[in-house]
Amino acid sequence: MVRSRYGAWDGSQDPMGERVDIADALDGLADDLLMGTGGQRALRELQQRGLPGERGLDDLRRALARQRRELQRELDDDGPLAALRDQLERIVATEREALAQADDPDARLGELDLDTQPTDPAGRFRALADYDFRSPDAAQAYDELADQLRRDLLDTHLRALTGALESVTREDQARIAAMLGDLNAMLEARAANGGQPPPDEAERFAAFKAAHGDLLPGDPTSLDELLAAMAERAAAAAAFLRSLPPEQRQQLEDLARQVFDDVDLQFQLGQLGGNLAAAFPDGVPGAGDGDGAPPERPEPGDAVGPLSAAVDAYARVAELEDLERALQGDHPGASLEDIDEEALRRNLGDEAVGDLRRLQQLERELERSGAMRVEGGELTLTPRGARQLGQRSLARLMARVRREPATRTAGADPEPTGQTRPWVFGDREPIAVGPTVRNAVMRRVAGGGTPGTSGRGVRLHPDDLEVVETEVRPRTATALLLDLSFSMPLQGHFVPAKRMALALHALIEGNHRQDSLHLIGFSDYARRMQPADLAAAGFERVYGTNMHHAFLLARRVLADDPRPVKRVVMVTDGEPTAHLVDGRSIFNWPPVPETLEATLREAMRLARSDIELDVFLLEDAPGLLAFAERLAGLTGGEVFRMTADEVGRTVVSGYASGVRRPR
Repeated sequence: MVRSRYGAWDGSQDPMGERVDIADALDGLADDLLMGTGGQRALRELQQRGLPGERGLDDLRRALARQRRELQRELDDDGPLAALRDQLERIVATEREALAQADDPDARLGELDLDTQPTDPAGRFRALADYDFRSPDAAQAYDELADQLRRDLLDTHLRALTGALESVTREDQARIAAMLGDLNAMLEARAANGGQPPPDEAERFAAFKAAHGDLLPGDPTSLDELLAAMAERAAAAAAFLRSLPPEQRQQLEDLARQVFDDVDLQFQLGQLGGNLAAAFPDGVPGAGDGDGAPPERPEPGDAVGPLSAAVDAYARVAELEDLERALQGDHPGASLEDIDEEALRRNLGDEAVGDLRRLQQLERELERSGAMRVEGGELTLTPRGARQLGQRSLARLMARVRREPATRTAGADPEPTGQTRPWVFGDREPIAVGPTVRNAVMRRVAGGGTPGTSGRGVRLHPDDLEVVETEVRPRTATALLLDLSFSMPLQGHFVPAKRMALALHALIEGNHRQDSLHLIGFSDYARRMQPADLAAAGFERVYGTNMHHAFLLARRVLADDPRPVKRVVMVTDGEPTAHLVDGRSIFNWPPVPETLEATLREAMRLARSDIELDVFLLEDAPGLLAFAERLAGLTGGEVFRMTADEVGRTVVSGYASGVRRPR
């Protein structure tokens, strides 16, 4: 039966969107959870890696880093004044060609003047301003370059405000200076009001728009919206200037003084820079979280000058760096909700935003499915999640082992395994009706007939018969003793041993409900555990491998279990180094005789209680092997030396096959 969970639509769900595969998510979290990393950190690391076949945050960050490096290479290879230098050289070459065709003393003086002009772009532009051109084409090209520079230099600071101007004439400069004067007055009024909008700001902004609306692309609805875009541009321009070598920075300043011969405009630009810095001391509001006005971006086909283009490139580099930091998420309180989706879309496209949203869904879907929950600010595994994790571990283990026939014990009730098999003469198991009829139908179709036609029905043949597979096994109570001492994670045994415990729990809960499993963890002390406890954050940095307490607790637990067959399975990587004295754990390294004797006495009590003992050793230290041999000799138990990866396959396959002791 398919079960569905329903909930109110909150506007964020996409009914046609892809859903997160909870099983895959848990599988990706498993190793970190079982290692004691903690749910929140494990989830963040999974988001960084990404789910199988999907991009994670690390992949998106690497794609952004590639774009940033390419932009930086372009900026480094082609300085901001290189294009201006090339244009000036072409103007001079055109003028020289005209002078070469003239045969008079003034032409020679003109050539001498060109030869002695400064070679830097700012100096040459200033010298050509006073030069009397002989070539009309060169003179026109210089005038066009001056117009372009006025627009380009304004764009480096005010792209958000000058986008409506196709050129910047002297009259336009005066209008822009007047507009900046009104804007600075509003900023100063806000500063005088403690940084808060004064009561009449809305009316003043409406009058500002009425007077200067043709200079404002778009339709800003408030001063804050306009300032956010301007502050983004101002920050990019400042970063661009800081990145330049001192000599290039000085050349740009000289060039700006030559191009803008309007003193009022230069003053208002300086005032605006200071006012914007005071208005946004902590950066532009909403930058990086998608709530503020997006920075101005040139549209395709825009006529952007080289200086303005350089500022655009530096603004994009800064945006890419901000996105990389947000995707890294290594600062306190980091959240995927902090990532600016619009900025991500601009740089990596819609597919990247889809990847981000699926990663954002992970935690919500894990909680919604009941696999994990938030307790005390930490994401923890629930019993349901532990069961799902165990089922995945079980499926992985069972895929690697060969199915063995179940043992049959007289006197016990048969239990169906959920499988069917072909009928053999003498079988008494119930006929599996569905598979039997299916076999008959398929045989009829394979023979060329069509079931149910011409009055002929499906006829059964002995080869079609299948019976319900059953196994007969006594009801068993198993106490699984899992070593949780500090040596387990250090030796890399922690995660495989915990996976084995979860898989065994899933096997018994799913296929052998008549049996029981008691999980006992032990280090300096022993205590009963639930499967979800295996994913508790952190691991025990304590000293001691207290098998004595683990055997004692297992004997008491199994004594209260009514099942006739009782068994202890212990998984450890060290010899006993602690035992109980008056309820307190006493630790000694190397092991002392008192610890060994107390542990062996408790193991012998298990044997006298008719409790089988199987010990799986994950290391082969001489002291551990000597102790294990003595333990097996006194209790009649069995000891198995194997790797951590092998123990899961051995224990689970042995239990699934009905063999009471692994072979």
